[in-house]
Amino acid sequence: MQYDVIIVGGGIIAAALAESLALAGASVLVLEAQNAGAGVSAAGMGHLVVLDDNPAELALARDGLERWQRRRAVLPAGAEYRECGTLWLARDGEELAEAERKQARNRTLGLDCKLLGRAALYAAEPNLAPGFAGGLLRPDEAVLYPPAACSWLLANAQALGARLLEHCPVAELAEGGVRCADGREFRARAVVLAAGTASPELLPGLPLKPRKGQLAITERYPDLVRHQLVELGYIKRAHAATGDSVAFNVQPRATGQILIGSSRENEDTGAELNWPLLGEMLELAGSMLPALRQCRILRAWTGLRPATPDGLPLLGPVPGRTGLWLATGHEGLGITTALSSAALLAAQILGRKPELDPAPYWPQRFHQLSGSALHA
Repeated sequence: MQYDVIIVGGGIIAAALAESLALAGASVLVLEAQNAGAGVSAAGMGHLVVLDDNPAELALARDGLERWQRRRAVLPAGAEYRECGTLWLARDGEELAEAERKQARNRTLGLDCKLLGRAALYAAEPNLAPGFAGGLLRPDEAVLYPPAACSWLLANAQALGARLLEHCPVAELAEGGVRCADGREFRARAVVLAAGTASPELLPGLPLKPRKGQLAITERYPDLVRHQLVELGYIKRAHAATGDSVAFNVQPRATGQILIGSSRENEDTGAELNWPLLGEMLELAGSMLPALRQCRILRAWTGLRPATPDGLPLLGPVPGRTGLWLATGHEGLGITTALSSAALLAAQILGRKPELDPAPYWPQRFHQLSGSALHA
C-alpha cells in the first residue's frame, strides 16, 4: 500500500505529527521499533514550560504550551494534566535580579508572571529550605504524564485512519519509502524520521547526540510541593555543553508523588543508573527542600534525550534526500513542543503555510546537512 506519510518512531513527537497529518486527511503509517511512547517520551518529566533562551525556542515552546492548554478539557484522566505553575527560585540577590529580568522579558512577550518576595515565596511553598530571596511564578504552566498523552494522540490518529505498527524496526530509509528489519517494505510520498536518539542509526551524520538524564519519584506526599520548582541556575547547570551536571527541578504529580530531577551526562549513554550522580542530584534536592530527605523513593530511572549542538530541534526536509524529513532533537522540550512541532512540520509536508516561521528549525542550518545528501 502507498501512504502519504510514513513516520519512523512512535514517541510523542511522532504521535502528535500522526494526529496532525491524519486530521488533514493524509494517510499515515507509524512504525515503532518497540512499544509506542516507551522510549524518550517515557523517560522525561512531562513539564509544559516556556523557556526563553532564544527567540526560536521561546516561539516553539509558547505555541506548544498554548496548544496543550486549549486541549486540556479533552485530555484523558490518565494524562494527569495539572496546571500547577512553575516557580523559579532565587537563592540570593543576584538570582533575584535575574528573576526580575526574566519577569521583564516575559511581560514584554505577554506571558503571565509574578515576582514573589521572600514572604510570598514561603507562603506559596512553605517547605522550602530557609534563606531563599524570592522567586518568579509562571502560573499557567503545567505537567502531564507523557506515556498517556502519547497513547491518546496515537489513538486519535488511528481513529482518523492512521495505522500503527509496533515492534517493527526500520532497517533502511529507501527511496520513496522504508524497508523494515523483517523484510517488509512500505512506500510513501514523504518519510519522517522521528526516532529520537536512534535517528542517526538510520541517517548517519546527523548532528544529534544522546544526553543522559536521571530522575527519581517518591511515594505519595500530597501538598508537600505545590508548584513545579526550578532553581534559576537550572539552564546554566542542566544544559552545560560539557561535563556532567545536576540541577534542582522538582514537580508535584497529580497522584501526590514528587518527581525529582534532574541530571545531565554527555558521554555515558548506558542504561545503568549513575549512583554517585544520582546521589548528588538527591542531595541538592534535599538541600533545597529538606522535607524530601524524609520521603521514600519509589524508583529511579535513566533516559536518553536527543540533543542538537544549538539546542533547537531538527524539523524540516533533509537536503539532498527527496521526500525525507526530520522531527527529532528536542532534548528536554519534546513534551512541551510536541503539538507545535507537529503543526509546524505537518504544514510543510502538506505544502501549507506554517503558523510559525519554520526556518530556525530547518536541518540545513548545520553544515553537514546543507549542500550534500546524507546516506542511510
